[in-house]
Parts: sequence; structure tokens; C-alpha cells
Amino acid sequence: MEQLISLIQANTAIAAGLMIGLGALGACIGMGVMGSKYLESMARQPELNPMLTGRMFLLVGLIDADFFISLAIAMFFAFANPLLTTALAHAAALPH
Repeated sequence: MEQLISLIQANTAIAAGLMIGLGALGACIGMGVMGSKYLESMARQPELNPMLTGRMFLLVGLIDADFFISLAIAMFFAFANPLLTTALAHAAALPH
């Protein structure tokens, strides 16, 4: 039983770390690419500044929202692991 608990907790910690790390990496790459394209388009057509600025900030918010949703799911699995309670309930129901 203790081995099952430690296995689920270890795999949950690895999965939460991957979710946070890869989510942050994707958000950083996405914002970097978007920022460089924004500056490139501003250098090419400065008269589009008001339109592009609003759209850029909207996309920054959406990219950040994706990362924060991933962070919230990772924290949910790290602190209130539903997999652990389900596995313990099934393990308790098994005949010994």
C-alpha cells in the first residue's frame, strides 16, 4: 500500500513539474516570437501602431492564461491528488 502511494506521488510530482516547466517554456517562446514580429511590423508600417498594440496585448494575455491554467492544474494534482484517493479506494476494495 505504501509503495502504491509513493509511486503515485512520485509520478504526480514529475507530471506537475513537466506541466509547469513546459508551459513556461512555451509561453516564453510564444511571447518572444510574438514580440519580435510586433516590432518587425511596427518598423515596416508605423501607421498600424494603435491596431497592432491592442492585438499584441490581447495575445499576451491569452498566452499567459494558457500558462496559468496549466499551473493551476499542476498545483491541483500536486496538493489535492484525485488519483491518489481513487487508487486507495480501489486498493482497499481488493480482497487480501
